[in-house]
Amino acid sequence: MRQIAEWKALCHLFFARPPQRNPFVITVFVIVFLLWAAPALHGRGHKRKIASEDYGLGFSTEIASPESEVVKAVEAIVNNGIIQGSKEFNKDKYIENASAATSSPLFPPWKEPGKVYYKVRTGVLAPVNFKDSNDEGTVAVRYVVQSKDASKSILRIDAVFVEDFRRTVHPSDGSVENAECQEIQNQIDAVEAEKKQSEEREKQRLEKLAGQELERKRVQEETSALAGAQMSAQTLDQRLDSLRHQAERVVRAPGGQLKSAPFRSATNVKSLEAGAEVVILIVTPYWYGVETTDGQHGWINHGQLEPLP
Repeated sequence: MRQIAEWKALCHLFFARPPQRNPFVITVFVIVFLLWAAPALHGRGHKRKIASEDYGLGFSTEIASPESEVVKAVEAIVNNGIIQGSKEFNKDKYIENASAATSSPLFPPWKEPGKVYYKVRTGVLAPVNFKDSNDEGTVAVRYVVQSKDASKSILRIDAVFVEDFRRTVHPSDGSVENAECQEIQNQIDAVEAEKKQSEEREKQRLEKLAGQELERKRVQEETSALAGAQMSAQTLDQRLDSLRHQAERVVRAPGGQLKSAPFRSATNVKSLEAGAEVVILIVTPYWYGVETTDGQHGWINHGQLEPLP
């Protein structure tokens, strides 16, 4: 306002004396005006820039995870002891030695739905990314998790720095909120990745068990088949042995004659020693038509043979 009044006075002096308005005077007047106006215009533009900065608006985002998973991630970040997005000194990466809290007087009571968490660090010296912070005080971060639906959640984060002595409130420029949100998202992603790895390990374990079960069944089936084959072979052997006992006989002691016909008066084909085995080919009431082990065929009386031992 003072500069405007001075300019009005200068204009009054210039225009109140028309005879002196020659080109040289006008040129000098314009130069003086520009020299006078430049700092004022520059200052006015700078003030508009500062006024347009969005401080203290907080942070809100939608996360594609159910409320229970977001709550676990927030609890992990609240208890990690650090505040991202700010620092005290250039060599620092973040603010350390922060503590989880159930409430903070630096924020008004939360009356809306959602689960609320706080992280606080006292004795912080002029933390960066808080508007006009230039003293020692407390940094507090508030996290609010709200359920949107079964698979989505709303995460709200606010950060503030309050001086110990003057109790001046310095809102965050959004750096803390964004950095803390990123940490929470990283935590969710890490848990999701571990969950997928666990599911993959469980899938591989089940596939391995299924393969082992298939192998066990295959071995069992092969064993059963082998046992069945062995049993069949045994049964066949028993059957053959039974048939052999039915079809074969042994010559009684002291031996007998192999006849050319089933008559006692028939000519002898061969003398058979006691114990010699013959195969019965023909059965009559008193005679057997037989074959000897060397291929001779003939007849022998029933009484001269006995069953195999």
